[in-house]
Amino acid sequence: MSVKTIIFDWAGTTVDFGCMAPVIAFKKAFAEKGITLSLDEIREPMGKLKREHIKILLDLPSVQEQWLNTYQQLPQAVDAEALYKRFEAFLFEDLAEYSTLKPETAEVIQQLQANGFNIGSTTGYTSEMMKVVTEAAKKSGYQPDFMITPDAVGNLGRPYPYMIYQNMQYFKNQSVTEVVKVGDTITDIQEGKNAGVFTIAVVEGSSEMGLSLEEYTSLSVSDKEQLIQKVMDRFYQAGADLCILNLTELLDYFIHDKELLGKGSVSV
Repeated sequence: MSVKTIIFDWAGTTVDFGCMAPVIAFKKAFAEKGITLSLDEIREPMGKLKREHIKILLDLPSVQEQWLNTYQQLPQAVDAEALYKRFEAFLFEDLAEYSTLKPETAEVIQQLQANGFNIGSTTGYTSEMMKVVTEAAKKSGYQPDFMITPDAVGNLGRPYPYMIYQNMQYFKNQSVTEVVKVGDTITDIQEGKNAGVFTIAVVEGSSEMGLSLEEYTSLSVSDKEQLIQKVMDRFYQAGADLCILNLTELLDYFIHDKELLGKGSVSV
């Protein structure tokens, strides 16, 4: 494999440890309508286009039951759109605050760029949301070479492969073998596999793990190891080619020439 382009997700992968911003915004938007969602329910569709995410949540039996009890009818298309607008409002309130880089992001990306790798990105956020995120990330030392959002590909975001293909076109990649996708959700994995590229899942700070940095660092070593293995198992079941603990491990593979064997294990 002769890798030239590495495409990163944003929240949960390079910024926002634990992918907290959208989770909080979804929870607030539904709570405002009197609907209670568990964190697991909110996180299950994470990585998809946000309007699609809301539709998936509205289709949950538990949500439909609550909605029926509260409003004497099932949620309608107009309800989904109203929820999206409130979600967006709540997200914009906190987005800058939750766009803090994950601890290793700036150093790892800068080293990869210095070694000649193209740094691309895809996201489930809209272009307006990404204006906030990219500005905050840039101030902290992270700026990918290319960024694409679902609304730039006809709203055919993840798990569709088109954002990855836009990255490939920008960087003039001749083959999918030149490209690696790095993300923190099952939808990221699906996006990478649907595009036919080698796909790496990040475990620490991932939406799939679902813990803030403070929550994660407070765990005992044994609890961390059990949680890491649980998250890795889910990623591999979804088709990930490789799991890494954090972005620092990318330097081993792409700068220090450790072979990309896949299906490895990580330990704390």
